[in-house]
Amino acid sequence: MLIAWVQCDIISCMSKQSFLQRRWKLILNIVTALSLVGLAWALRHQLADTIANLAKVQVWALLLLIPLEFLNYDAQTKMYQQLFAIVGNKLNYKKMFKLSLELNFVNSVFPSGGVSGISYFGMRMRSNDVTGARATLVQLMKLVLLFLSFEVLVLFGMIAMAAGNRVNGLVLLLAGSLTTVMVLGTMGFVYIIGSKRRINAFFTNLTMVLNRVIHVVRPNHPETINIARARETFDELHDNYVLFRNKLPELRKPFVFALIANLTEVLAIYVVYVAFGEWVNLGAVILAYAIANFAGFISVLPGGIGVYEALMTGVLVIGGVPAALSIPVVVMYRVLNTIIQLPPGYYYYQRALREGKLESKEM
Repeated sequence: MLIAWVQCDIISCMSKQSFLQRRWKLILNIVTALSLVGLAWALRHQLADTIANLAKVQVWALLLLIPLEFLNYDAQTKMYQQLFAIVGNKLNYKKMFKLSLELNFVNSVFPSGGVSGISYFGMRMRSNDVTGARATLVQLMKLVLLFLSFEVLVLFGMIAMAAGNRVNGLVLLLAGSLTTVMVLGTMGFVYIIGSKRRINAFFTNLTMVLNRVIHVVRPNHPETINIARARETFDELHDNYVLFRNKLPELRKPFVFALIANLTEVLAIYVVYVAFGEWVNLGAVILAYAIANFAGFISVLPGGIGVYEALMTGVLVIGGVPAALSIPVVVMYRVLNTIIQLPPGYYYYQRALREGKLESKEM
């Protein structure tokens, strides 16, 4: 999170050196291209399996992925609009829709557990006269709402699995552990950010630790991250959080859009099962999606490749879905989802680079 606020990610760190400052766009394009090649290489076996399985599926069901993904981005865009409106920024729907696609591309290609996306979002929002701290808080609030809304789906999934006699001790343990992590994480975030003293103490110490780590690589820069300016960012982050806290009733609409965003992603997986002619228990799909995404979020690999597929398949098997069915379904969902989402995200990402919307500013 701190990296997002101080913009010390791959773009801003490169821009601090004279040569790289002149060539950072070219270097970033090269890094992006290499990341895409790496992603394609990692998916090579999955692509082959997907092509082999295409003859076995009902294409009409697969085509439902397109409107479902559109509804997913529509919900995310409206959630952003609502959250920014609460803190006083009226944003254009079309621009935010495109930015959502860009953000997904960055999170999919750059292996950072979502940190690159948060940092990228902060820089992109500058062109809309939104401060980095405010953009970061909105992005974090979006994640909180997605977590909380998914708990509703997990509860529904448990009921669906119980109705299908698929609930066992391991399923209860997985669902309970996931819910506990999400609740405790949300409570911890709210506790820290709810007080200027706590947010400054926590993140100032974290900033100093990061400076020491960076100092090993850059011995001539003992304070790469300016602590005084970082504290100003933390104060602004707290002030924007207070705006949200004082307008809790206005979070109902963003919460509904978060629920829709989660639901459309689960349904996107489900329609691939339908394409294979199987109407599996929806509860198993919900739980598998939740576990796999959480693990993918903390994975260092782009999009959680390998970890995502293995966990989703494993949880589906626990939920009573045969591995022989789950493996091709999960692989096909991942590949088709990537094909649908990444090209438009890459296009808008490159356009943002060309138009200079990612110019880095030091704190």
